[in-house]
Amino acid sequence: MSAAGRDEAPLIFLIAGEPSGDVLGARLMAALKRQSGGKVRFAGVGGVHMGEEGLDSLFPIGELSVMGLAEVLPHVPRLLRRIRETAARIRALSPSVLITIDSPDFTFRVARRTRVGGATMPAIHYVAPQVWAWRPGKAKATAHLFDRLMALLPFEPPYFEAVGLPCTFVGHPVVESGAGTGDGPAFRRRHGIPEGTPLICVLPGSRRTETKLLLPVFGETLARLTRSCPHLRAVVPTVETVADAVTAAAGEWPVPALVLTGEAEKFDAFAAADTGLAASGTVTLEMAMADLPMVVAYKMNPVTGWLARRLIRTRYVNLMNLILDRDAVPEMLQDDCTPDKLAQALFRLLTDGAAQRAQRAAFAEALEKLGRDGPPPSERAAEVVLAVIRGAGGRAAV
Repeated sequence: MSAAGRDEAPLIFLIAGEPSGDVLGARLMAALKRQSGGKVRFAGVGGVHMGEEGLDSLFPIGELSVMGLAEVLPHVPRLLRRIRETAARIRALSPSVLITIDSPDFTFRVARRTRVGGATMPAIHYVAPQVWAWRPGKAKATAHLFDRLMALLPFEPPYFEAVGLPCTFVGHPVVESGAGTGDGPAFRRRHGIPEGTPLICVLPGSRRTETKLLLPVFGETLARLTRSCPHLRAVVPTVETVADAVTAAAGEWPVPALVLTGEAEKFDAFAAADTGLAASGTVTLEMAMADLPMVVAYKMNPVTGWLARRLIRTRYVNLMNLILDRDAVPEMLQDDCTPDKLAQALFRLLTDGAAQRAQRAAFAEALEKLGRDGPPPSERAAEVVLAVIRGAGGRAAV
């Protein structure tokens, strides 16, 4: 691209605050480059994946990987400094569009400070706040901060359009993740895991606050499970932000545990495993894409958990169950997140073919609702972004 071409290319400022947002941002960046013929520039905050697409992050997103009131409080001064720093950079660069990706505790504060500072570029938020689960008033707050919303779930747009915020369902990114393309036999050969040896895929989360609480519980769960499955082995896909803590904890587990990073290895591990134990989150949809029966667990700091029980309005936390509105995947949360209950649920999945088939049928039903057979979500999202830039006023019709 010539120097003149670079000058004419719109500057897109993106902010992702955690690994799942980093993946979303990277796919969106790639789609934007394809649809614009490479005539786009990027700035903002992101992780490894966005860096591979050309983003020089303002600071490491690992600094933002905390959640929950009790967990966030010690980090407040640093987080406030990063909010000010990010908003100042946006105002200084005056990009063609601001795209914030999930992480509302950080991204909404940046957007608010940017608006107060007088910035007039259109702002798009990617991943709708879960107003259907709790804090319904946040729909209005979102409408005040952004010009358009891109939703991952098909039932979300009406919540925001009711308060005047254009919202487009673009599809869930899991359907283009490649999570169902792993090679299980090759993984077992590569890592010396004999065919027929029971293998459990353990995913304790991508935030430090998650892994700190779940890793000990998961280790005890495996200890109980080995009483019935003495040859059990574990594979633990993780991300760089928590890899050290996960590796240290897995080294103390009572079963051989292989810790790995990288998308390809993770997807091969899904294909090789017999069942999965995962922290509630996007990874459970990836496991569904891989047809891997699972148990979902989650544990919060007691103060955060107490607040959550009083605020959350849904029966389920796992997206598979939310989409289907039934208990398709076992959820073990807070007080139910115990080694005994987890081990019992996992043993059933390891030994009960009917339970495995029921989960796999539910996976197919839910993934169809998430757009598995439609256009790639990243391409649909890129179309929205470019239409907003062309509209020049933000609330473009798309």
